[in-house]
Amino acid sequence: MKSLVHGIGVNSQDIPTRINGKQTKEYKLWTDMLLRCTTKYWDKHPTYTGTACSENFKFYSFFYKWCQSQVGFGNVGNDNRKWQIDKDLLVKNNTTYSEEVCIFLPQEINSLTIDRRFGRGEYPVGVYFDSKWKKYVSRCCAGNGNKIFLGSFDCQVEAFQSYKTFKEAYIKQVAEQYKSQIDPRAYEALLKYEVNIDD
Repeated sequence: MKSLVHGIGVNSQDIPTRINGKQTKEYKLWTDMLLRCTTKYWDKHPTYTGTACSENFKFYSFFYKWCQSQVGFGNVGNDNRKWQIDKDLLVKNNTTYSEEVCIFLPQEINSLTIDRRFGRGEYPVGVYFDSKWKKYVSRCCAGNGNKIFLGSFDCQVEAFQSYKTFKEAYIKQVAEQYKSQIDPRAYEALLKYEVNIDD
């Protein structure tokens, strides 16, 4: 028996992993997903600590066939980047890649719901303290990556509420923009998405 891919995955060799010497997109997605489920990856990317995959996803043949039936698989966004596999839009804070919850999303949507707990510092998401003005400032990225100033406040909770209102409205706007392209489950999840103070 051949060794496991990243110590996890089984490639039964019945589906090609390369075409004309180039890795297939399915195989690249699969091996990248498996890598994110390893302690080696967690050491450099602690936000992925504890990430796992379902028993079915451990088999390349299953993953390959699953990809073929998914909305958005193989799509390329306006930024010329392939759509990404997402594990935690349908189930917030989910840590397991599985056939029930994974979907394909354009990078613009996938980046909207990234967990910032490990990198945001001591203040709520979307908030920082301006020491010069002694105010809590709220700002949010939208679309092109530019940060939009939402206001300055005496209280960090008020600053967060400003961020939350803007971000949830913006997520709904993006959902409408992509409604005809994304999995209907993704569209519904985006409409219901709530930004929490500890995201």
